[in-house]
Amino acid sequence: MATAFGKTLNARETPIPGLLLLDLPVHGDSRGWFKENWQREKMSAPAIGLPDFGPVQNNISFNDAVGTTRGIHAEPWDKYVSVATGRIFGAWVDLREGETFGAVFTAELDPSTAIFVPRGVGNSYQTLEPDTAYTYLVNDHWSPDATYTFLNLADETAAIAWPIPLDDVEISTKDQNHPRLADVVPMPPKKILVTGANGQLGRALREQFGDHPWIEYATRAELDLTSPDLDAARRWRDYGTIINAAAYTKVDVAETPDGRVEAWAANVTAVAALARIATANGITLVHVSSDYVFDGTKDAAYAHDDAPAPLGVYGQTKAAGDALVSTVPHHYIVRTSWVIGDGNNFVRTMASLAERGIDPRVVDDQVGRLTFTSDIAAAIAALLDAGSPSGVYNVTGQGEPTSWYDVARRVFELGGHDPERVSGVSTAEYFAGATTPVAPRPFNSILDTTATASAGVPLADADERLRSYLGRV
Repeated sequence: MATAFGKTLNARETPIPGLLLLDLPVHGDSRGWFKENWQREKMSAPAIGLPDFGPVQNNISFNDAVGTTRGIHAEPWDKYVSVATGRIFGAWVDLREGETFGAVFTAELDPSTAIFVPRGVGNSYQTLEPDTAYTYLVNDHWSPDATYTFLNLADETAAIAWPIPLDDVEISTKDQNHPRLADVVPMPPKKILVTGANGQLGRALREQFGDHPWIEYATRAELDLTSPDLDAARRWRDYGTIINAAAYTKVDVAETPDGRVEAWAANVTAVAALARIATANGITLVHVSSDYVFDGTKDAAYAHDDAPAPLGVYGQTKAAGDALVSTVPHHYIVRTSWVIGDGNNFVRTMASLAERGIDPRVVDDQVGRLTFTSDIAAAIAALLDAGSPSGVYNVTGQGEPTSWYDVARRVFELGGHDPERVSGVSTAEYFAGATTPVAPRPFNSILDTTATASAGVPLADADERLRSYLGRV
């Protein structure tokens, strides 16, 4: 069968998610032909839809005889296969965990057709012409420790219609002994690493994502993000996502000489290392940002694309971390405010004071919205599940903005106490006479979540969450 010349570069979806069949322009005449086998800029264009998968190795498979059939192997990397000469029949079976496990797609490939095979999709090729050679790009280096998933070529469930019956072809003994689909252990997804696992957000992320073999929750004791050996601390090619929930959040202590060093190390140096690793290994980096990157002087809510203007050291380190993360090809910067979670926080403190009969003085000139760690975790999960575009997503509780004074009164009220016991003071009055450094606070911490909601990210009402939270305290 002659190779088709002059096709338009195009990618076609298949019944297997992520498996793309490509038409390649081949230019030929009586002397032979030429094609651009893989061209990063053209093929990664949105109109084509091929992922910019970052290949690191190029391999060639030569098949001497017609009928040579190579078994169904699912590999732990992405693969781009194109024929150099000859023709092959390809069979692909989804061996990943999920609803499409066992889905089958088949097609013939010649020099004018290529296939992008995502990690975990089993692929097998049967030679249809003598002296057939095909080339494939992969985005990880071959390793003897790599974990494969195999399927028997003759599996009845897959029911692949081989052009040449398997009884008449050359198959290795190993391929003949692979398990049937009913006995296949699906290939798990790439690993997710959650840093700061012992923090308020880290615990909420564990609640959201659960405990699975492919999810790793690391504390600082288990993974030092500032270590010069971080690049070698993991086989990073095995990871698909890093959720950085680790941060230095002692806003006032950051204004001291020692605190400044610690804040920059945790919020900038560590983030720079994660950004470098994520970029080099095609990892999606999720980073949690703060309203403190703004000076709080804007008369309206801060949009996701407003320029940072931090007041203090903590805000400066968070803004610097955001800038670093924004350079990673696949990233989410989740900016939030007034975080409440499992641990010591403002709401717990007010509830405790109410119960103990203490009447607090609370600042009434800082305005924002409470955000609960469970909702931040849910937003992160939604962004990852949807494969949302990279960028900044403002994630806060919904409803009318309030001051810390308003929140304190509401905590007293919901706890059955007289909210009049709470008195309001200005920030300047509250910190008057302080004997240790005090970080400047943004008076306006309201974040505009319109773009986030439009992206389909769930956002909860702050007052409803407060009610629920106090019911558990």
